[in-house]
Amino acid sequence: MSSSQRQLGVVMDPIAEINPKKDSTLAMLLAAEERGFEVVYFEQKDLLVAEGHPKGHGRCLSVNRSLDAWFEFGDPWSGPLESLDVLLMRKDPPFDMEFIYTTYILELAEQRGLKVVNSPSSLREINEKVYTAWFPQCAPESLITRSAEALREFLAVHGKAVFKPLDGMGGRSIFVVEQGDVNTNVVIETLTDYGGRYTMCQRFIPEINEGDKRILLIDGKPVNYALARIPAPGESRGNLVMGAAGEGRELTERDRWIANEVGPILAKRGVLFAGLDVIGDYLTEINVTSPTGIKEIDAQFGVNAAELLIAAIETQLSG
Repeated sequence: MSSSQRQLGVVMDPIAEINPKKDSTLAMLLAAEERGFEVVYFEQKDLLVAEGHPKGHGRCLSVNRSLDAWFEFGDPWSGPLESLDVLLMRKDPPFDMEFIYTTYILELAEQRGLKVVNSPSSLREINEKVYTAWFPQCAPESLITRSAEALREFLAVHGKAVFKPLDGMGGRSIFVVEQGDVNTNVVIETLTDYGGRYTMCQRFIPEINEGDKRILLIDGKPVNYALARIPAPGESRGNLVMGAAGEGRELTERDRWIANEVGPILAKRGVLFAGLDVIGDYLTEINVTSPTGIKEIDAQFGVNAAELLIAAIETQLSG
């Protein structure tokens, strides 16, 4: 490595286990290499704090576009995390205590001068479902509560609603319930653990049949195209892992309005890359941990969102 070569670290799940055809983190690493960064690879277990110093024991990594052999490890890398130029935190949920502990280590490195994407404090504080409450002008009517009575009242008012756990991902444990459904109490008891856990309830948006749109934000600004995830037959969940079909769409005027309401606030909080989920005219989730959709949008429109992200990082590093 040249002494002047920039280094980009990444914390992610085991790279050998990703799907190279769809993985957004791989797209970012390819764009970083193409723009002259050396990549340093870490898993959570490779990070530590010693005598107050955040450090990492990782490996240099090279990536390519082969679907059979998409990466190769190079020399070991050890040192203070702040000696890197930038680090991508791309560990997938679950959002558990180990995830939180990792953000503590990264925040310590951030305070010592490391650029972390996204900011560790925002990774902790911006729950993808709860944070929509900060933008009620964009979101459908919703309720976050432990109260079974309040959830039943919400359902009675709206007639049909979506019940979600606050810590779920990929469409897991999401229920669409109509007033009079004999399973209503069971759903509420399961999600709230008999009043012991907060649960979100949102008014059902019938436009889900037209797709759950993923809008990518880079430094607060939307990519010009969204990925509409259209539920499979017999499904109400617009999640690719649940069999939804991905279809590219140009952003609507309403999509851009929502992005402009949310994006600048996320950017101020150090969120350089986010994914907004929009059904019909309504914001339903804000994803900041490890948003996906880059490869699907690029494949249909050739926008190279990963390169736009790395360019935005470079702009901030030189600012």
